[in-house]
Amino acid sequence: MADTATLMPYDEALERFEPVLGLETHVELGTESKMFCGCPTTFGAPPNTHVCPVCLALPGSLPVANEKAIESTIRIGLALNCTIASWCRFARKNYFYPDMPKNYQISQYDEPLCTDGYLDVEVDGRTIRVEIERVHLEEDTGKSTHVGGATGRIHGADYSIVDYNRAGIPLVEIVTKPIAGTDRLAPEVARAYVTELREVMRSLGVSDVRMEQGSMRCDVNVSLMPRGSSEWGTRTETKNVNSLRSVERAVRGEIERQAAILADGGRIIQETRHFHEDTGQTTSGRSKEEAQDYRYFPEPDLLPIAPDPEWVETLRAALPELPSVRRKRLQREWGVSDLDMEAMHNADAIDLVEATVSAGAPPADARKWWMGELARRANESATPLADLPITPEQVARVTALVASGALNDKLARQVLEGVLAGEGGPDEVVERRGLRIVNDEGELAALIDQVLADNADAAEKVRGGKIAAVGALVGGVMKASRGKADAGRARELILQKLGVEE
Repeated sequence: MADTATLMPYDEALERFEPVLGLETHVELGTESKMFCGCPTTFGAPPNTHVCPVCLALPGSLPVANEKAIESTIRIGLALNCTIASWCRFARKNYFYPDMPKNYQISQYDEPLCTDGYLDVEVDGRTIRVEIERVHLEEDTGKSTHVGGATGRIHGADYSIVDYNRAGIPLVEIVTKPIAGTDRLAPEVARAYVTELREVMRSLGVSDVRMEQGSMRCDVNVSLMPRGSSEWGTRTETKNVNSLRSVERAVRGEIERQAAILADGGRIIQETRHFHEDTGQTTSGRSKEEAQDYRYFPEPDLLPIAPDPEWVETLRAALPELPSVRRKRLQREWGVSDLDMEAMHNADAIDLVEATVSAGAPPADARKWWMGELARRANESATPLADLPITPEQVARVTALVASGALNDKLARQVLEGVLAGEGGPDEVVERRGLRIVNDEGELAALIDQVLADNADAAEKVRGGKIAAVGALVGGVMKASRGKADAGRARELILQKLGVEE
């Protein structure tokens, strides 16, 4: 039956079927050591250098739970409006895969740490409540790299290598309840939820949530049911989607694929699927038609967790301002529209704008430079805005130079270019490139005299009352000064010299 080659147009698919979503998001916690041992968690270390007998499961080694990871998980649960368990425990999830050195994973099964929460998201003017089924704590696996073949996956590879540095890093899994009723907004809702969840993690300071490095990744579940039906369809699970854009595309692609199969009289196979960035489509992974028995049982080497209620309330009281509340506050303080705030949110610019305002820039100017020139340069280089080699303090200094009259917008863009090129701070770039505005009256007057001499016809038109012709003369002054003249002052002096009053 149809797979990635046969798709139903999205609008047609939504006329015939209603999507139901489920999102399982994994977040690596930013602790200094692993979940059950003292190995460091630094990203990018040489392969298999951050390992020990505990995370390699060598005989005689015993795990010890990371208190900071437990605290971080409780804080996540509180931020997501969850109930915190008064008693729970870890379990062994038994399965064989080369990246799991124990051949089991220490996780939580029927007794998660946090349950029954929710996260509200804004999509297309609607507030949609995404209900959270559970937030549980486990250990991450190692990383397998499949060498050879065309897809980078195990099928068709010549051989595989495994790096166990990641094995044992604290991993929180946040599982939603089925999300129905999103209709045509399903892809946007999925993206908005993961975006908001990432913002919550950042505000809590529990993870760097860098999806490109795998510290946050999402499994996307999609099923379709015919319009008018009350019986949910068979779901597929697209594994390890690692960008916000890909979450949206994976949902859309699965809706189009599943709709084509169902319309053709086929059936959806319950399976895992792999997302392909180049096509935006998924391909089959591992069948889950038959329930896999992980043989869960309580982890015998770890004590149960029984968080002290007073400690939980202390953590609740210390929660930071959550992102949605903060956005509304900043929107009021900055006096920006809903659309402007949404644009800054989508561009990951709110933190940058706020830091620039804190450094002394007016909100309108801070937003203008981050969402304008700097966003353009970030897009051109395919670089996240926050990764540009410029600081909010430097942007604030550029706005101050413009406000003082030392720079105009054209020169300011050149200053930003110099800072991004590593030529130093804004003041250094101004001096090195000679970018400061020409506002010396004598120097400006000399430039004007030369432009009037070279443009006698335009000057005569202005004398004759055609004030609009002064624009050409001002342009001549700006050209002669290489954009460094004060255009407003140049206009005033030109009219004075020509004896014209407005």
